[in-house]
Amino acid sequence: MSYKNELTPAVIYARYSSSGQREESIEGQLRECRDYAKKNGFSVIGEYVDKALTGRTDKRPDFQRMLRDSERGVFKAVILWKTDRFARNRYDSAMYKYKLKKNGVRLYYAKESIPEGPEGIILESVMEGYAEYYSENLSQNIKRGNYDSALELKTLGQRVLGLRKGADGRFEIDPNTAPIVRRIFTEYADGERTKDIIARLNAEGYKTSHGGRFNKNSVRRILQNEKYIGVYAFKDIRVEDGIPAIVSRDLFNKCQKLLERHHRAPAAARDTYFLLTAKLFCGKCGEPMTGDGGTSASGKVYNYYICNGKRRHTCDKQRVGKEWIEEYVVGKLMQILAADNFIETVADKVIEYQARLKDDSALHALEARQKELERSLENLMKAIEMGIVTPTTKSRLVELEAEREKVNKAIAKEIINEPDLDRDQIVWFLERFLGGDIQDEAFRAFLVDTFLNSAYLYDDKLVLVFNYSGENNKITLKNIENSVFNAAAPSSVLTPLSAPKTSKDRSFERSFFFAFGKAV
Repeated sequence: MSYKNELTPAVIYARYSSSGQREESIEGQLRECRDYAKKNGFSVIGEYVDKALTGRTDKRPDFQRMLRDSERGVFKAVILWKTDRFARNRYDSAMYKYKLKKNGVRLYYAKESIPEGPEGIILESVMEGYAEYYSENLSQNIKRGNYDSALELKTLGQRVLGLRKGADGRFEIDPNTAPIVRRIFTEYADGERTKDIIARLNAEGYKTSHGGRFNKNSVRRILQNEKYIGVYAFKDIRVEDGIPAIVSRDLFNKCQKLLERHHRAPAAARDTYFLLTAKLFCGKCGEPMTGDGGTSASGKVYNYYICNGKRRHTCDKQRVGKEWIEEYVVGKLMQILAADNFIETVADKVIEYQARLKDDSALHALEARQKELERSLENLMKAIEMGIVTPTTKSRLVELEAEREKVNKAIAKEIINEPDLDRDQIVWFLERFLGGDIQDEAFRAFLVDTFLNSAYLYDDKLVLVFNYSGENNKITLKNIENSVFNAAAPSSVLTPLSAPKTSKDRSFERSFFFAFGKAV
């Protein structure tokens, strides 16, 4: 039932380019779009903003989020400042306009009037063509300008530690920061470890060219940067001695040889990555088991996990080899994922969990209030139709309609922000892990971070606690013992999946369980 002309739910999309040309600011675009909405009967329920992103590409996070949200049907219009905020490529523009139109969404422009009908389509096409021409022409001008400036050895706006832009637009040595660069090269060439160099620089308050703290990547980039030996390079332009040198070529070349040697060094000789950090716990005392290592008399490097209680001499849990426990955990995770019906079961659990979230959310309360308002308005309209019209009924009608508009707007915002995954999406996501390479360090980290809440290591068993119900559930040793070993909640425990291949695994395999992430 409609009681008055309701405002059309709309969102605003704003974008600011990275090309450096003068344009309306984001704030200016939003302000004019809001004014347009107010004057033309739109209720703005959300705003999507991409800062410093060009319209030449569709890889714009908020733009893509807006397109996805349009499928939910919570808004009917998108308001932009001008046509070129949407896209500067006619193909992309047509494709995404079609997608929005299919979802029942129209585009409106705050600063450009596009009439209805065929002439409006022609006008919009002409404006898009001009935007595409402007974009291409601007891009070519920028590239041509950069190339011409490079021929003159100009800085092109680059920020390089130890160098600065001189009065002629070329690089010159910065006396304040050049000593930092020389120090990094000298200390590295003298055999200092990278992490020690980084620690001292940060402790003494030095910053990178971008004002941040030093790390392995920033130091490595400095050590490999030929600008420090005077080489100016841009595309096919390469000028030796085109920049004042900060370090000698001999020092630079020595550092390159050391970088190459360290890159080829065995993994154990470099800083070691412990996959189960903050995931592995002692089954005896519940303390975290953290990574450590050492070197034998023969010079062999070895790494292991040790209980923090053991370090303090309050627990007698023996340390365990890093490679063995990590291989064992990763292998078990993959084994569980490949088990019959596991992915389907987890997908069902996630859908149930999502449903519970929605039931307990603000959206549920808003929808309940929406129904109450509709009933109240319907009763009030019946009273008015029966001739019961007083200043009180008129005032109450205005109040209810105003509140209904606020509630409808709030519901639309909640729908946009609320997760809405279907079962097929979840299954697709989980099945991607089945073909993963367990020897790839990045994949192993992704697997563990996604599924493993914690692992409790005993002398004769291992308990894996899964992470499906969220990262903030606190799992304790007492939870594990109650739910797994006391069989207080058998539904949360899965039995062993297959026999072990080696005798070393057998004691673990007899008691191998895993529990879903929420403590029972």
